[in-house]
Amino acid sequence: MARRTKIVTTIGPASDSPAVLRRLMAAGMDVARIGLAHGTLDEALVRYRAVRAVSEEVGRPVGIMVDLPGPKVRLASFGTDPVLLATGSTVELVPGRPSSDSSTLGVDYEDLLGDVHPGDLLAVGDGSVSLQVESVSATSATALISHGGMTQGRPGLHVPSDRLRITSPTDEDLRFLDAFVDHGVDMVAVSFVRSAHDLRRLGTEPHPRGPLVIAKIETRAAVENLEGIIEAAGAIMIARGDLGTELGIDELPHLQKRITRDCISGGKPVITATQMFESMITSPAPTRAEVSDVANAIFDGTSAVMLSAETAVGADPVNTVATMARVAERADQEFDYEGWARRIRHLRRSAVGESIEARVTDAMTAATWRAATEIGVAAIICITDSGFTVRSTARFRPAMPIIAFSPDDRTMRQLTLSWGAVPLHAAGRVHSLELMDDLIIAARDSGHVQPGDLVAVLAGAGNRTMKATDVLRLTRVP
Repeated sequence: MARRTKIVTTIGPASDSPAVLRRLMAAGMDVARIGLAHGTLDEALVRYRAVRAVSEEVGRPVGIMVDLPGPKVRLASFGTDPVLLATGSTVELVPGRPSSDSSTLGVDYEDLLGDVHPGDLLAVGDGSVSLQVESVSATSATALISHGGMTQGRPGLHVPSDRLRITSPTDEDLRFLDAFVDHGVDMVAVSFVRSAHDLRRLGTEPHPRGPLVIAKIETRAAVENLEGIIEAAGAIMIARGDLGTELGIDELPHLQKRITRDCISGGKPVITATQMFESMITSPAPTRAEVSDVANAIFDGTSAVMLSAETAVGADPVNTVATMARVAERADQEFDYEGWARRIRHLRRSAVGESIEARVTDAMTAATWRAATEIGVAAIICITDSGFTVRSTARFRPAMPIIAFSPDDRTMRQLTLSWGAVPLHAAGRVHSLELMDDLIIAARDSGHVQPGDLVAVLAGAGNRTMKATDVLRLTRVP
């Protein structure tokens, strides 16, 4: 069985050369993530163009996601060498200070002293260093390092999100977004989302005309408003670093399962992120715990797993992606396909209040999964303009491949995030049985199905009064 779970790979100084990008794509990268919290806009655009050029060169669709910084509070730079923040020592937090060292931390948030109170627990980076605020003055805050560790660069400083006066997206986010929309970016991840209103403030066109909007779940407010956020977003990212800090690590596994279940039952892809193979920043192999973490995220139903610093600044990005691909493929083999589909049939979000087109597509994709499973087809061939049919089919996690034909190049690249989807280009919109037959032959000629295979073909018939997925064919490959 080919790998079904997708791999999101962060591109950075260790992985942004054309030679390394080619090897990453060969190793299994499905989506390239470009983080905008570090570096300049011009540097990010250079990486964007490099990924697009290499993808076109190798002839394989690779989605590109830009990750907006959001209202993330960051410490001023420690420089390039690691600095120890020692347990039991005290540090001063000074808004506006341009640099940080072991005793004084510059903070890039001018309202910090109004938003933190004595007794508050703050976290540096993904929580490896913890601080407890002891006092706050007019110019600085004094904090005790309750759990120390090494840090470098410009790590984030986690301040309880309900205290922050800045909202998402920020003005800087919108400036970054405008630049990448002009370049045709496929996906945009929005940081520190608190409600569906934050997503609407982006002002982008609905996908695929605009980018697929990915809401990052990393605040208490986002968990409380999860249903509305899932409804408004194109996909969800479980950003476990800040989420675990905000709600507690003991709650994190249960939240991860719940968010994954709710996203997939609603037909939305979900990405599991943060510290998946953290040890591979320096090590040639992941820890046993990391491998189990990845496999369990896949067993929970995640659409994609994400690599961050492991591939952006790690010692061997290509080996990291190749290792992730092997672990994911093996986990896909053990996935409980039948049990998952039974759960989704009961959990499937009610279609009440949705358009008749959406309700028809919902019913048809459910029927396709059932027919394909009972008959044992070799593949489900979905023909789609927007990708909705594919994402709706993928939520059932069918045991056979989902071959996704679309005439829209951006739709194809957005489908690189969808579990099990193999995006292929259709020469034009398909509104007749003859054109469907042409795509069956194209799937055969590309090696995805074989002559004599029984396949399910799911498409719209081009009804002028209703644009919905309303045709299911079961046929043999000539």
